[in-house]
Parts: sequence; structure tokens; C-alpha cells
Amino acid sequence: MRLIFVFFPLALFLLGGVTSMDDFLREFFPTVLKKKHEDKESNYCKYDNQGLQLFTSSLYLAGLIATFFASYTTRRLGRRLTMLIAGVFFIVGVIFNGAAQNLPMLIIGRILLGCGVGFANQAVPLFLSEIAPTRIRGGLNILFQLNVTIGILFASLVNYGTAKIHPWGWRLSLSLAGIPAGLLTLGALFVVDTPNSLIERGKLEEGKAVLKRIRGTDNVEPEFNEIVEASRVAQAVKHPFRTLLQRRNRPQLVIAVLLQIFQQTTGINAIMFYAPVLFSTLGFKSDASLYSAVITGAVNVLSTLVSVYSVDRVGRRMLLLEAGVQMFLSQVAIAVVLGIKVTDRSDNLGHGWAILVVVMVCTFVSSFAWSWGPLGWLIPSETFPLETRSAGQSVTVCVNLLFTFVIAQAFLSMLCHLKYAIFAFFSAWVVIMSLFVLFFLPETKNVPIEEMTERVWKQHWFWKRFMDGDNHHIVYGAGKINGTNGAAV
Repeated sequence: MRLIFVFFPLALFLLGGVTSMDDFLREFFPTVLKKKHEDKESNYCKYDNQGLQLFTSSLYLAGLIATFFASYTTRRLGRRLTMLIAGVFFIVGVIFNGAAQNLPMLIIGRILLGCGVGFANQAVPLFLSEIAPTRIRGGLNILFQLNVTIGILFASLVNYGTAKIHPWGWRLSLSLAGIPAGLLTLGALFVVDTPNSLIERGKLEEGKAVLKRIRGTDNVEPEFNEIVEASRVAQAVKHPFRTLLQRRNRPQLVIAVLLQIFQQTTGINAIMFYAPVLFSTLGFKSDASLYSAVITGAVNVLSTLVSVYSVDRVGRRMLLLEAGVQMFLSQVAIAVVLGIKVTDRSDNLGHGWAILVVVMVCTFVSSFAWSWGPLGWLIPSETFPLETRSAGQSVTVCVNLLFTFVIAQAFLSMLCHLKYAIFAFFSAWVVIMSLFVLFFLPETKNVPIEEMTERVWKQHWFWKRFMDGDNHHIVYGAGKINGTNGAAV
């Protein structure tokens, strides 16, 4: 069931590869192609083009807007139907991209893909968090991120192969994304919705049947009754976004927003999306740059497996703090090497230095893959109460896509103006986010969703002040109702 979500990154990263293909640039961005092959152009500025950046980042802007509609469908129509809508958007977007005859057609395809991202990112993390038992909630949720990394690797391999097909290899690359897009849509037809979603929409018997199936037992009456009560209380909330702004929900909201901002300011999307462009900038030949992107994609997959294994053992905070040190050191090392070896006119890194840069990029990618990548989505999805969960996830996705848009739109211009110092810029953000984790992020490992208030927020040295004097029972999934604990969903 989880494998159907592998499509997520394909549209994004297949396009990341084609932006370094000469045939694609000749068709849609001839000025960029001209700059790419002009010796007089600065090595750091060959791809600096606002049109190319806007085309790239339009997906995230579309996803941001789609998130607000997805919040409604997730709550009113269910998680499953929202994922199905995402699949349809993906399929239509792939058709437009693969058959594009002009730039407007290509941009329309990107916008449709962005809508798919907005709907899918809204529904999938909620689906996994609600259906998972507490003891494996982290690992199960991160399996979604694992499939994302597999999609990135697959996209890199496709780009590496199609780059040798002239002049329509880029078109084949984008069209092949239709295969996993179809699988996503078919998969969404066969999965069941979560008990929380079914019961919340009045389908009590169906919700009980699903609960029995996922728990593997017929003895689900206590948990079922608490989900029913939790849903009743949640439905009494007429304005979930307004409720989200109340004082008692501020810890979850602040952490969710900052985690999304920090996830993007690590520089990961800039590095992963523009990896072929980045390596070309550093003097790698076209095939070598795509090959290096394949290497980073493989590292991404293997490192995410580390997170699946360790997140419910060593905890969220430990992974984030360790990764902060690793990301900082690797980015500083890259900045130093580029500052010494790559100038505006000289890009001859040499074999040894080039390998070092690839190793440092892989070191950075690996640390992100077992920390900020999956945990940036896991932590918000498991901390919002049911009454604000859909609204909270909507804000989470919205902020993530907004800052992804900002970084995607600005990266190539930043690379042109900051040159090697762009890695120092991202490393400074890594320091800031690591300090935030150290002082303000509580550990949620092995804490049932319904006990977050008592065991997490009321025990934290800073966030407990927002819980003082609050007699309202916050409802989490299978909820803490009238002092009775239920099994986490």
C-alpha cells in the first residue's frame, strides 16, 4: 500500500535533470543554452535566468494554493479521496509536460503537477499517522519519505539514460513519470480510508470494520468508542483554522511552521533539484553531472532507511541534532573547496577535488535524509489534535511549499551572486535550526498521540506556559476523553 506514493518526487526531479539537457534548453530556454556554452560567462551564472527559475518554482506556488482546497477535501471527503484527486492531477500534468509544444503548455503541466503535490502532501502524512500503531508510528510514516527518495533515485536514473537520446530524450523523461502516476491513482482506489476519517464523516460501521482490520482483532470496542467521542468533539469545532490560532495550540503551530522553514533553508531542495546543474557549474561534463546526481539519489535512499530503523529507537531530537553537525561540516567543506578551486573563469576542480565535492554533497544528503527530510513531516502530523489536524496539516504543507518556492525561485540567482558563499549561507541556517531543536523541540518518541498534552507539552520547560490554566480537553485521534486514555490511531 505504501509503495503507491513513490510518484511524489518524480515530476520534480525528472524536470531537475532535463533543465541541464541541451535539447530541452534549446526548445524552451535558448538564452540559457547560449549562456551555458559561452566561455565569457561566469561559471556561477550560466543558469541564472528568472524564466527558468519561475518555471521550476511554479509547481510549488500551485501546490501552495491547492493546499487550501485539499484541507477541505481531506476533512469532508476523506484522506483516500484526496489522494485520488492528487493522482488525477499528476496524470494530467504529466500528459501536458510530455506533449508540450510551447512554454505555456509546459507551465500548465507544472501547475497541474503542483496541485497534485498540494493534495497529496495534505493527505498522505495524515493517513499514515492515523492508521499506525504508536510503537511504529515514526517508522511507518518515514516509509513514505523512503518512497519519495526512491522516486528521486529513479528520476535520476531515467535522466541519465534519456540524456543520450537526441533530440527528444527530455520528452521521454517527462512522459515516463506517467507510469508511477497511474500506479498512484490505482493504489488510491484500493486503499481504505482511516477509521478517524470514516467515523468523522458518519460512517461508523465502516470505520469499525476498518479498525478491526488494521488492528488484527475484533476487540476494538474501547478504541472505537473513543474515536467516536473524539470525532463528536472535533465536529463541534466550526472554525478549525481559528481554533488553530488559540493559545493552547500555539506550540504545535509554531513548531510545525518553523520545521518547514528550516527544512527548506538547509538547502536540500536547491542541491537535489539542481544537482545536475550544480555539477555542470562545477565543471563536470553533462554525463558526469547526471551520474553524480544518481549517486546522491542512491545515498538519499540508503540514508532514509537509517531513519526508518532508528526514529522509534533513538528518537526525533537525537537524529536532528546529529544531522545538524554533519550538515554544517559538509557545507562548510564544500564552500572552502569551491572558494579555493572554482572562480568566475576557472572551473577545473581536478579529479581529486571533484570527488571530494561529490563526497561532501553525499554526506550532506545522507544526514538530511535521516533527519530533516522525514521528520519535518512526521513531527507535525503526530502532534496536532484531531480538532485542528486537517487545518494544521494544511498550514504545514502551505509553509513548506511557500519556502520551497522561494528557494527554487532564488537559488540560481543566489548561486550567481554569492558564488561559493551560498553554502556558507545554508550552513548558518543549519546552526540556527539545530539550536531551536536543542532548546525548543520536545521528544515525541513512543508517546501515544492522545497523551501529547500531558506527557509532552505540559512537561516542556517553555511550552508548558501555554497549557497552564487550560481545562479544555484537546482531542488527539483516539483522544483523551474525560480522562480516559485510548489506543493511538
